[in-house]
Amino acid sequence: MDSCFVSRHELWTEQQQGAAEELASRIRRLDLSQVRLSWADQHGTLRGKTLETAHFLKALRHGKDFQTAPLLFDTSGDLVVPLSGASSLGGPRIAGLPNAVLVPDPATFTPLPWLPATGWILGDLYFRSGERVPFDTRGILRAQLDGLAGAGYEYVAGIELEFYITRTRPLRPSGPGPDGALSPFPGPPRPAHGPGTAALSEDELETVVHALRDGIVSLELPLATVEEEWGPGQVELTFEPLAGMTAADTVMLVRSTVRQLCRRHGYHATFMSRPQLDDVVPSGWHLHQSLRNGTQGNCFAGKAGQLLSDTGSWFMGGLLEHANACAVLTTPTLNGYKRYRSGSFAPDRIAWAEENRDVLIRVAGGHEGPHTRLENRVGDPAANPYLYLASQIISGRDGLRTRKDPGPPARTPRPHDARPLPKTLEEALPHFEQSALLRAELGDAFVDYLATIKRHEIDRFHRATTDWEQREYFDAY
Repeated sequence: MDSCFVSRHELWTEQQQGAAEELASRIRRLDLSQVRLSWADQHGTLRGKTLETAHFLKALRHGKDFQTAPLLFDTSGDLVVPLSGASSLGGPRIAGLPNAVLVPDPATFTPLPWLPATGWILGDLYFRSGERVPFDTRGILRAQLDGLAGAGYEYVAGIELEFYITRTRPLRPSGPGPDGALSPFPGPPRPAHGPGTAALSEDELETVVHALRDGIVSLELPLATVEEEWGPGQVELTFEPLAGMTAADTVMLVRSTVRQLCRRHGYHATFMSRPQLDDVVPSGWHLHQSLRNGTQGNCFAGKAGQLLSDTGSWFMGGLLEHANACAVLTTPTLNGYKRYRSGSFAPDRIAWAEENRDVLIRVAGGHEGPHTRLENRVGDPAANPYLYLASQIISGRDGLRTRKDPGPPARTPRPHDARPLPKTLEEALPHFEQSALLRAELGDAFVDYLATIKRHEIDRFHRATTDWEQREYFDAY
């Protein structure tokens, strides 16, 4: 590794430079033995390496070599194209899948209290030339936040994440043997408890939820509420408002924390929107958002009886205008589209209203209030947080540029005259690929890249035999 990599290319901001100095001292003071260096891939899945402390302190300054092969993976880890065809997705820079450089962001470091002497940190992916890899989704959000900052705005997000906790069945013996070895693979998950069950089952869920609460608070994350939701074993976490990049980083850390802690307590947590469970109520990710600046404060707050300021109205107009184009970014899984159905508190039409939980955009926070915000209720809890937030900023900035009128609010819970959202990922893809705005903001290379990955995922789904098909046709024909 070139020892001058980071400093030569000036990849850190001045604030990050200062944070790196403090971090090196803090790691020594905490006497950590290892640090998990993580990177969020195109799906919002964490990948990375665990580094011994001395090696991490070198990587903190000079970056850590990191393979680019995960850029070709779909959600299952299946290669979208053969390794020899990498250049067809990423151009000549990806040909041969050369090592890139993972550069830690010192502002994201946190010790992991449930692991001995272990820290965690996020990184950004760069080519050795110092150019950011164009498929690095954290970099995509950074570019959008910088664009907003250039116009004098800061993006603020409030996170509401829903997920299911299931109990893993006892491990089964792997076969005869003197040591009675157990299989490392748990049996199928089942709900931790269900409606109307005994209080003991509810206590059981509360035990693991309490462990999650303690774990998240120990990370010094601004947890606001922990609630048991409608589905059996369904939980919702909400957080105090956070600035853009911090909000996305928090989602990555929270999802990883929830899954780690559940596993350590004998449970499995899934952010899959509609798992195959009895009495399931789909999980969503409601994203509350606003803009602020140093002098005006909340830029969405209306005046003199207005529900929203012009800034808030135009931003919302952009969200509505580009909702279909951004569906691949807000709802990137095939399963996520099964949430959009009647009675699910999920939108299926592009409309807005005040305090209406069936529409796409809900205006919340009150007239002229400092907490005025737009709640987008479309999100899949499995979405890549950097792409989800970036899609909102791209759409909202376009609404500000064009002064997009959002039109009148919906007068009924599900207005039939409003444009429908895509019903499937397959239906959403053409909207994404044909969006001139997304191609201008994300680049043709990224749009074509992500569309190729998602089309591969769809093709794999169509080739598979589903449980429904087996039940429907196996005995009938």
